Amino acid sequence: MNPGDVNLQQLLEQAQLMQQQLVSAQQELSDAEVEGSAGGGLVVATVNGSGELLELKISPKAIDASDPEETAETIADLVLAAVRDAVRAATELQQEKLGPLAQGLSGGQLPGF
Repeated sequence: MNPGDVNLQQLLEQAQLMQQQLVSAQQELSDAEVEGSAGGGLVVATVNGSGELLELKISPKAIDASDPEETAETIADLVLAAVRDAVRAATELQQEKLGPLAQGLSGGQLPGF
């Protein structure tokens, strides 16, 4: 074998290992839960590591019975902010878990190419 030749068996083994690592990381993300909040904790959104909304908590303190229209608008804004915060946290978790795998895919070049 010449030094520039590609060892296909070794490449296949590396690809299989990376696939196993990817599946494992995806499962970890699916099982992970992260929270985002708004209004000093008046609204808390929980998403999994894939960004799927799992739970939404709204504190009774967020409700002003004397002004239902304003309360509805405020709660809607707080829900959006909390969900965005939770999705941002999930995205960071995805980068943490999948980033090294993505670098392995794009950073590793085939010998001789």
